[in-house]
Amino acid sequence: MGHGVPELVLELNGQTWTLDPSRSYTLGRDPQGDMVLEDARVSWRHATVRWGGHSWVIEDQGSTNGTYVQGQRIHHMEIGPGSAVHLGNATDGPVLHLSAAAAAAPAADLYNAQTAMAAPQQHQAYQTPVQQPGHDWAAQQHQAQQPQHQQQAAWQQPQAQQHQQQAYVPQQQAAPAAQPQQPTGGGAAGAAPVHGDRSPTSFHQMAVGRVMRIGRALDNELVVSDLQVSRHHAEFRATSDGRFEIVDLGSHNGTYVNGQPVSRQIIGPHDTVGVGHSTFRLVGDRLEEFVDTGDVSFSARHLTVTVDGGKQILKDVSFGVPEKSLIAVIGPSGSGKSTLLKALTGYRPANQGDVLYDNRNLYKQFAELRQRIGLVPQDDILHKELTVRKALRYAAKLRFPGDTAPAEREARIDEVLRELKLDIHKDKKVTALSGGQRKRVSVALELLTKPSLIFLDEPTSGLDPGMDRDVMQLLRGLADDGRTVLVVTHSVAELALCDKLLVMAPGGSVAYFGPPEEALNFFGYETWADVFSAFENYRDYDWAGRWKGSQHYQMYAADIDAVAPQSVHVQPQSPPKAQSWGSQLWTLMRRYASVIASDRGFMGLMLVLPAVLGGVSCVIPSDYGLGAPDPRHFNQDAGTIMLILAVGMCFSGAANSVRELIKERVIYERERAVGLSRSAYLMSKVIVLGLITALQGVIISAIGFSIRKMPKEGVILKNLPAVELCLVIIALGFTSMMIGLVISSLVKTAEKTMPLLVMFAIVQVVFTGIMFKIYDSPGVEQVAWLMPSRWAIGAAAATLDLSHIMAPMDKSNHDNLDPLWTHSAAQWGIDVVVLLALGVICGIAVARLLRRHEPEVMRK
Repeated sequence: MGHGVPELVLELNGQTWTLDPSRSYTLGRDPQGDMVLEDARVSWRHATVRWGGHSWVIEDQGSTNGTYVQGQRIHHMEIGPGSAVHLGNATDGPVLHLSAAAAAAPAADLYNAQTAMAAPQQHQAYQTPVQQPGHDWAAQQHQAQQPQHQQQAAWQQPQAQQHQQQAYVPQQQAAPAAQPQQPTGGGAAGAAPVHGDRSPTSFHQMAVGRVMRIGRALDNELVVSDLQVSRHHAEFRATSDGRFEIVDLGSHNGTYVNGQPVSRQIIGPHDTVGVGHSTFRLVGDRLEEFVDTGDVSFSARHLTVTVDGGKQILKDVSFGVPEKSLIAVIGPSGSGKSTLLKALTGYRPANQGDVLYDNRNLYKQFAELRQRIGLVPQDDILHKELTVRKALRYAAKLRFPGDTAPAEREARIDEVLRELKLDIHKDKKVTALSGGQRKRVSVALELLTKPSLIFLDEPTSGLDPGMDRDVMQLLRGLADDGRTVLVVTHSVAELALCDKLLVMAPGGSVAYFGPPEEALNFFGYETWADVFSAFENYRDYDWAGRWKGSQHYQMYAADIDAVAPQSVHVQPQSPPKAQSWGSQLWTLMRRYASVIASDRGFMGLMLVLPAVLGGVSCVIPSDYGLGAPDPRHFNQDAGTIMLILAVGMCFSGAANSVRELIKERVIYERERAVGLSRSAYLMSKVIVLGLITALQGVIISAIGFSIRKMPKEGVILKNLPAVELCLVIIALGFTSMMIGLVISSLVKTAEKTMPLLVMFAIVQVVFTGIMFKIYDSPGVEQVAWLMPSRWAIGAAAATLDLSHIMAPMDKSNHDNLDPLWTHSAAQWGIDVVVLLALGVICGIAVARLLRRHEPEVMRK
């Protein structure tokens, strides 16, 4: 021992060593470590013990399950004789006993003891590989007969790389002082360690009677440079009993305690307060701040998804990824890749298991953590009719607080455009960009809010090999710049750019997780085509069992898999809206109007369609037009003309909206997840499309009525019967437009909307009451009450007095006795009110149907 250094003896599993202060000792499951523990709760490189200059210290190396002294999780702590350290579990994990006794095995015997302990594990790890389906068994026998050192060379990584290979180990910094960390738990949602128990970014002293305001503005006591934080966001206040509370100041993105949005709440030492990308924890009278800059770990534990009938489409999926890394997920069709992505992002939480964002449960704290996760679906999440800059500008208006200055938003947009090399394309329409460039714009939209974790679903689908490489290189750059990126892909050409590879087997289980360069060797095939063929040909083979029995599993997934998922289920609250309802509505209306104005073809069709439909009605010859005939004759043409105009308006109104929701479904899903108001989105459609439909109603009426004789007076507007009829046509167009939205929210593809649109128009012809008698027809009359054309023709008939000017449908009566046709102001009002009420009911139905395309936590 060195001069003045107290002797320290370490006892572990019956072995004892006298430690040499000139070197450090590693503890973990790594066979090449100094002290090897064959316990699944212990990480590959779990902790180190060394002489710190003044005392012996133990340092946790970012282990998954932690290092504990006296029941408290520690990161860096001084130890000495009499200390007991638990690894992996605070109560029953392997124990290191430290003493000053001199009768111990010399330090020179450490290597021999280590080798004796590691040998059984190595022998087991490098045994003959299991037989693989479709693989040449003779070749396997030949491989099994190779010398052991050659097999080790094929499986074992150099020691210098082993720490990097631990996908689940976050890179942590040493704490500045030896201080036990607070235990996890506490709070309503069970607060988890903040940022993996990293050292705080900064400290702020709290004082009794002092108010500490947090916000983006420079006049706050605690300034947070984050565009997701309001100018004056929240306040820490001291209460009369010496405690502290957090008070939200009406912020746009919300203030969170243990992941749940709050307006005012007392906070304790186990609570975490979230404001934008910053998290705060109260320790005594000091406020510790942790800024999320991308140094986060991410793991999935025992994810299982069960659908109706009890079928599991995702089976016990566990893996972990380190910070600032690129992970690819591949697998054949039916392997659960899309289901896994929805489970990892919180869109469709798994029935069993947990997703941990830096040791914080994503499902329980989705309201807060959603702001730190970006998702780029397979379809572009932007309006292709807009320019790149305008698309990003509207996205920024929706995602950033309402008090964000235009200059701040533009600066962030320019920053993202430069980072993704899109600044030269900023004034081009999205439709004019290549597939790879459009994908860059989708990524740019997500980067506006600086997420630490980005998911992408099939970003290279439909791209040529060159664009495929460009997109994967883009993702590699995003990871190198400080983000964790997970990409689901069918392309295997650029997997070498990834840090880790997750291979899903048919049925939704894990077949492999680890470095991509070792994957083919693991499966025993030369190409990925062979691997996927084996998946298809041997669907009943236990691929997951083969994976869990491999050395790769022990190296890259055993730590995560060994931890049981949390069983406490807290009902998450819906995240607050990023802006006020009115502000969102105005932004959405402006964006939608810009999209329509940019689509000249759609604008032309909206004007031509009503003109043509109105012109068709002019073809019908009529001596009396829409007026009263000679007392000796009936005016049958009046009903026919109104029939054509009504059906034309039904078709025109529904055609305006029948594709609007389905074509924006992916955009809506993503924006809803980041705080978009469902009602504001729907109302923006109703208002903009309603104005367009009203204009079309005016065009149809102006053309259809211009050459016709009109009745002398109406029942509501005595001197303006044409205007009265025009109001009926507009009301019919509005309700038809709402039915078009219902169709658009029901279908799964845009191609299905046209047949339903034609069917809707034809059905309206039948139930107008013009072609045959509807009233006093049991069953038929009741069905007709659901048809907007029935009530519209009723209101028009009330204005024109069709009960008397049309030939009676019942020959036993001189007049048509349809009650909806009564020539009175009261009946006209009833017909129009019911017509509009049908539209309102359709709007409520659309709002309910939109819930199906939202994250479950948003469905309220």
